[in-house]
Amino acid sequence: MNINRLKEIREDKDLSQTDLAKILKITQPQYSRYELGVNIIPLEKLEQLANFYDTSMDYLLYRTDERKPYPKSIMDKN
Repeated sequence: MNINRLKEIREDKDLSQTDLAKILKITQPQYSRYELGVNIIPLEKLEQLANFYDTSMDYLLYRTDERKPYPKSIMDKN
């Protein structure tokens, strides 16, 4: 899985891996393994990252280059 965008978007915001690990409530080494592609990112963590960066999971996974998030679903209770 190509997750290079995680590092790119993090650095664009001048954040450290430790900063993101705190937001996700995980350790910095665990976050590092996500960026390196060693560990698969759980969907709940990927969703947290997309919400934090105000983008879509597809953007984070290079499925699109459109950074703007999708409109909210009427079924979304959050």
